[in-house]
Amino acid sequence: MHTENKIPIIVVMGVGNILLRDEGAGVRVIQKLEREYEFPDHVDIIDGGVQGLSLMSVIDRADILIVVDAVKLGGQPGDLFRVPWEEIPDRTRYKDSLHQVDFVETMSLMPLIGRVPQTVIIGVEPEDIHSWSLDLSPAVAARIPDLCRMVLDELKTLGVSPGPKESEPQTAVWHRPPP
Repeated sequence: MHTENKIPIIVVMGVGNILLRDEGAGVRVIQKLEREYEFPDHVDIIDGGVQGLSLMSVIDRADILIVVDAVKLGGQPGDLFRVPWEEIPDRTRYKDSLHQVDFVETMSLMPLIGRVPQTVIIGVEPEDIHSWSLDLSPAVAARIPDLCRMVLDELKTLGVSPGPKESEPQTAVWHRPPP
């Protein structure tokens, strides 16, 4: 019997509320990746924000899901981690973050529709997820480049090497010579 070599669909998704300081770290990583890198067609870079259950169709199409998030695991603000979904402690799955309840509910409902992608969480320990601010705390902001590298390294282990985006070509500005 002939089996087709299917290229796995990889979804890299940042979740969080950018209005609540460090809560938006995952979305900030996605924004930076989208600005700076080109990804192959089988890799989707998604700003999941606080969409919750509406992300089910995005998650369902993934064979591999890489979630970038700010998650309280009891470390120091700015600590980085990589944890497979099934190893996330239950106490963390019920934290007091606005988006996390929706994301956790979404992930817990995925078995009901039959598709649970291989999932890994790449994250940062937040300092502040309660203050209204578009700015990340200094401890978390300093780690955004490191989180991006972690995502790129994760993709590399999956055989994906995104390239840097080409800079926009400069258009010549023509000026009329003085009379």
